Amino acid sequence: MLDESLLDDGAALEERDRSGLLLGAAAAGARVRIALRLAQEAGAAGLTPDGRPRSLLVAGHGDTGHVGDLIAALAGNVCPVLTLHPTGDTAAARPAPPPEAPAAGGPAVPGTVLDLRWSLPGWVGPLDLLMIGSSTGTEPGLVALVEQAYQHGSTVVCVAPPGTPLADAVAQTRGMALPFALSTVGLPEPPAAPETTAFHDPGRFWAILVPLLVLLERLGITRTTTEELGALADRLDAAAERCGPAAAVHLNPAKALAVQLADSLPLLWSEGAVPSAVARRFAALLAERAGRPALAAELPEALMTHRGLLSGTFAGEAHTDDFFRDRVEDPAPLELRIVLLRANDGEESAPGPAHRLADEHETPLSEPAASAAGPLETAADLLALADFLSVYLAVADAGRS
Repeated sequence: MLDESLLDDGAALEERDRSGLLLGAAAAGARVRIALRLAQEAGAAGLTPDGRPRSLLVAGHGDTGHVGDLIAALAGNVCPVLTLHPTGDTAAARPAPPPEAPAAGGPAVPGTVLDLRWSLPGWVGPLDLLMIGSSTGTEPGLVALVEQAYQHGSTVVCVAPPGTPLADAVAQTRGMALPFALSTVGLPEPPAAPETTAFHDPGRFWAILVPLLVLLERLGITRTTTEELGALADRLDAAAERCGPAAAVHLNPAKALAVQLADSLPLLWSEGAVPSAVARRFAALLAERAGRPALAAELPEALMTHRGLLSGTFAGEAHTDDFFRDRVEDPAPLELRIVLLRANDGEESAPGPAHRLADEHETPLSEPAASAAGPLETAADLLALADFLSVYLAVADAGRS
């Protein structure tokens, strides 16, 4: 069980958060502003394209895949978006070399270096646009993908640190290299070698997403203007105040949901394209940062695909907690909890099929508030919640080890 008093102790949270993840999550708004400024300085906002690409392809490590997922949701039916997943043999992954001491005195970054490869579909040609995201720009597999795109005659855009092999390869093929906005809050620097499985930067998602949204607005694929991206930064600042460590548990939606999920197996049910993209990233964040499982599914399919879980081993009605269990030494049995993600502004609405199914199976359901003003606002609210919640669970678990 998660100790609520820990979440209300800002000093204790700061002491346990040795990787600076809370600071990184709180600085998301600033990261958006920096990424927007760098993209404008690189010329993305001044492009005058001849037309819209036939399709978009997105490639990169974990965060970039979720960026592609959200871009697909924002693009809707305007343009097909395909996220390319690595096809290389990760079984050959080798241990990372000993890291150098971080400049800011942070912890070393252990992990496994992954030698990944990506492949373009055979149908890709000059009418398609490949977008690559990387926080290091050193991955050989992504550099090789640029060469593939050149052979196919496709245009390439990347978000990567300037002067890196990936940025140079894109420039040599007459593509556009947009700068990756580095963190400004003292996180450990990204590994110089291809990315490791243990490096976490809460702002990396926004540093890759924002430059691509600037470009896609110019291409007529999304409607994310400069003003809207500025408003996105403000919204993330507001979410940081609402979900940050200074806000008490009873006033903090991220802390409150962290307490609810501490001994639960979350079923992340989503309604709508953007909340569904967020749900998949939510599940990934819980796994990567907090080492916790979660299952994501879209409504209404979730009512069928997860119905068996609601009647199975983890169902609330199936648990009979042992009266004599040691509440301190023995962990509570894992139970299901439904987390319903949709645009709702926190207002109560008539119970829908998800609520009725949860009541029928005595399964608790949580529904975090999220803006209904627009898809980007909805994404900001839900992604900020997922960022902070996953960090709180990770920090709380760090104290037990």
